Amino acid sequence: MKRGLRIKSLTVRIPLPGGSVVHAASDIDLDVPAGTVTALVGESGCGKSIIATSVMNMLPPNASRTGTVTVGTADLEIDVFSGTAFRGRHVALVPQSTATHLTPVRTARSQLQETIDALGSDHTCDALALRVGLEPSALDCYPHELSGGMAQRVAIAGALAGNPSVIVADEPTANLDRELTDHVMGLLRECADSGAAVLLITHDLASLTRSDVADRLAVMYASRIMETGPAALVFQDPLHDYTRDLLGALPSRGLNPMPGSPPQLTDLPDDCVYPLRRPESKQSGGPTELVTLGDRTYRTLRKVG
Repeated sequence: MKRGLRIKSLTVRIPLPGGSVVHAASDIDLDVPAGTVTALVGESGCGKSIIATSVMNMLPPNASRTGTVTVGTADLEIDVFSGTAFRGRHVALVPQSTATHLTPVRTARSQLQETIDALGSDHTCDALALRVGLEPSALDCYPHELSGGMAQRVAIAGALAGNPSVIVADEPTANLDRELTDHVMGLLRECADSGAAVLLITHDLASLTRSDVADRLAVMYASRIMETGPAALVFQDPLHDYTRDLLGALPSRGLNPMPGSPPQLTDLPDDCVYPLRRPESKQSGGPTELVTLGDRTYRTLRKVG
């Protein structure tokens, strides 16, 4: 395989007490080539973060999964579910919640240094701090002494410590103001330009539209991929009704309210459920499939025969 991240036919189900099942991810196909940024977008609760959890092989113990997640580096291919050690050096995670990521009784510096030592990295704490826009003195604080944005940048510094081939950034701009958001987006772009494959999971479409950080866009709804393609083309001419509605809700595009509400992922039917919110949609209402159109894909009703 080419260098980068490849997710093929990934389906994740998580049973709940009482017999219900969370349809966390359904038949996900997604490629993130080296040197590019793919932004995975969608409303909260659609299953984006479970993709990050799957790539890091950190699914709940009771979860069932099918499909594969592979990472191609300069000299090998890694199946993340095979038991091969890959976290940190080959794949790094920028977590969504730094409050639970950092140990509260140790300084940020000691935790970042531990990461550097464990990975055998030649980076220094101060250099990593400056790279993510953080004053090195902030590393001498305990997590509760840091603002949410400062703690987030400590987590990003830790992810960069091992020069990973793949970076999974799960809502990396949460708690950041616009200036710092743009800084982090630029930093992820720099990582891709240096050869990393970056999967950027975000609901902050506004920051994507005002920057050129993303090469490709993947749109997710109710555990399924609805559309993928070059980011500029998807923003300019979305092919799926859900993508049109999602983009139309942006302030820059009229702040049009989304129809209905997102569904819970518990006990979803096997078919795409977007018609429950937009009954007039002709792309769902039965078994669906992803159709390829050049370098784009979109979900539509499966052809019979």
